[in-house]
Amino acid sequence: MKLKLSATNQMVPGNTLTEKAEVLSKLGYSGMAVFIDGPDWKDEYLTEMQGLEAKTGVKVCEFVLTADLYGRLMDPDPKVRDAALPYYLRSIEIANKLGAITEFEYEYRAQDPLPLFDPYKTMPKEEEERFIGIANKLGRACEDGAFMLLEACNRYETKYLTTMEVCTDVLKKTEPDAAKHLGLIADFFHLALEENDLRECVLYAGDWIKHVHLGDHNRLQPGYGHTDWKTVFKALNEIGFDGYMNLECGLIGEKIDALTEVHDYLKGIADSI
Repeated sequence: MKLKLSATNQMVPGNTLTEKAEVLSKLGYSGMAVFIDGPDWKDEYLTEMQGLEAKTGVKVCEFVLTADLYGRLMDPDPKVRDAALPYYLRSIEIANKLGAITEFEYEYRAQDPLPLFDPYKTMPKEEEERFIGIANKLGRACEDGAFMLLEACNRYETKYLTTMEVCTDVLKKTEPDAAKHLGLIADFFHLALEENDLRECVLYAGDWIKHVHLGDHNRLQPGYGHTDWKTVFKALNEIGFDGYMNLECGLIGEKIDALTEVHDYLKGIADSI
């Protein structure tokens, strides 16, 4: 199985995106996910990101503008929803220029009260229709090479859409012109909390999966938790997944050593499949 491994920019040492990409290149990574706080955005970042692959061999495979309004697309207050949407559209605008993926969720924030004994909530029909409408709008804003991907999050960070099955089924209801630029992120930290069979959830989602987030069940680097990564990689191989797998997790120890260790660990699994 070919491994296209990337890491999130905050996890990598370096003062600039170029320096971070150079570090990743030396360690055998081919991609980088870039998360930038909306108020900190500078147009120079786009120019830098567009030249990274030619300069370092590392592609910006994922881009997200974060902000206080991130994760609020389905907020109960329509004014908040309306204020959140431009952040996502701006992320898409930048992703279009990079040929990258960006992402959305039903919501992304700590749940209060905590849903300790009430998992797998079903979206009311009105909520589902509103969500599908937003997904259609986001998908239509994407251009060739860019995708807006839905991420199933765990029940402590989102109210609905916590499993790959329900996320897949919702995307199947989107309009064809939007759906061609929509898909799923398989984030195995979240999935380890919500799914009862990681292989089956991957097979169910199939080629809707366009991108992967890697974090063990405890959100540490793969190999420092209970997740069966060989089973995960075999399932991804079964569906013909050929996208990037991005580290989005905590690292144990010094960053360079940890990034080297996890690269070698995951490459060993990929090479065995």
